[in-house]
Amino acid sequence: MMRKSERLQLMQRYVHRRQRFTLRQLMEEFSISRSTALRDIESLEEIGLPIYAEHGRHGGYRLLDTATLPPVSFTANEVLALYFSMQALQSFSGDAFGVSFHSIHARFLDIVTPHQRQQIEQFHNRISFYHGEQARTGEYLEQMLLAAVKQQIVHIDYSSARGTGQRRIQPFAVYVMQGYWYCQSYDLDKEAYRVFRCDRITGVMLSDEAPREQLSHFDLHNARSLRQPSVRAVQFQCAVDELSESDLQARLLPSMTLIDKGHDGWSVHGSYEPEEQEFILSYLSGFGIKLKQVEPQQLREQLKQYYQRLLEQL
Repeated sequence: MMRKSERLQLMQRYVHRRQRFTLRQLMEEFSISRSTALRDIESLEEIGLPIYAEHGRHGGYRLLDTATLPPVSFTANEVLALYFSMQALQSFSGDAFGVSFHSIHARFLDIVTPHQRQQIEQFHNRISFYHGEQARTGEYLEQMLLAAVKQQIVHIDYSSARGTGQRRIQPFAVYVMQGYWYCQSYDLDKEAYRVFRCDRITGVMLSDEAPREQLSHFDLHNARSLRQPSVRAVQFQCAVDELSESDLQARLLPSMTLIDKGHDGWSVHGSYEPEEQEFILSYLSGFGIKLKQVEPQQLREQLKQYYQRLLEQL
């Protein structure tokens, strides 16, 4: 059960957000009885929240425009949860977002109480976070993030195995996976959905062109399934042993799907463009000895050659 003090804090913000509300809405929002809702309204009035009742068929409660929100406060568990999240996400902070993790960390410690700071120190001394290599961001990750959020069309200089060229795209989803940042976009010249690695973007210029309205309704969960292979794309599949479904799902790229083969394990099906060959070879080699039955034959031979090149470099 939520303590009354915590519920009243949440209720103050709910009332400020709604401005007008009914007793029934308050009961449903906080899963409380009618009598508890009435007592909570009285408590809000006692601490100075200017609420008054509106009578009549469409009556309820209304907050005066002069009301201000109280300072944000957190419970002990909420402080520890926030601190845990900050530590876990430390690898994603840095220049790419125009912020410093250490600056955020210092500000966070400034706003907590002395008792909460002592709890954080105890927490810090007993739980360790070992951060691996930071995801490769590239120089223009922040611009791509903003373009995706604002639904802006941009011209990018993009470097791939085929060389550097300019692309006219509308980004609408950015995500990190397997040590790289990816930007899901609509390629306006090719009229097709494409994924770009952000660290391969070598230049960005904002366009005055009006964005495609239909793309504004997509979110990341929809966007990952939008990529359509070109006529040049190579279809492939491979079997993977000794990895759980969750581990495999975490490794899948937008152009791939996971097939349950029952007792035979899992099979990854997907496609890649010819210019993505080196990337797909590197991706498949990451499965190590768990990788089985790579098809087509051409990809299997290319993978063998890839392993041979690695051995020759040792």
